[in-house]
Amino acid sequence: MNPRENPITPAGLAALRERYDHLLGTERPEIVEIVSWAAGNGDRSENGDYLYGRKRMREIDRELSHLAKVMKHAKVVDPAQQPDKSRIFFGATVTIVDEDDEERSLTIVGDKEQDAGKGRVGWSSPIARALRGAKVGDLRTVRLPGGEKEWEVLAITYPE
Repeated sequence: MNPRENPITPAGLAALRERYDHLLGTERPEIVEIVSWAAGNGDRSENGDYLYGRKRMREIDRELSHLAKVMKHAKVVDPAQQPDKSRIFFGATVTIVDEDDEERSLTIVGDKEQDAGKGRVGWSSPIARALRGAKVGDLRTVRLPGGEKEWEVLAITYPE
């Protein structure tokens, strides 16, 4: 895989595209209208609507540029098409247990899709890198800021 390409699920790419379309088609035109209206009201240096609108437009343009770059370099990987479902690869949902018998379930997704609160970890996170290629029963050591932690793989599933 090209180092600039970032794996992403089809749903993750659709969410990025939806955000891009919303910013470009809805939010930015609304701000342009406010800025145009405010610019016609005279002194721009003390016009809050004008100043806020210009600031917000720069923020939207920055985010649009970022999203365009991310989508350009995204490599859509459908986890359901994974040929070897006995090992952990992109898109796998994994159940692991640590030394204290605490079970944890996580899904390995693209870095732009990660959400730790929902058990979605990014492809290049330390735990995902340590688990790549593992099979049920394998022990993997994860280097974390607080030290090393060992996990055993209990189950691996992929979406249908």
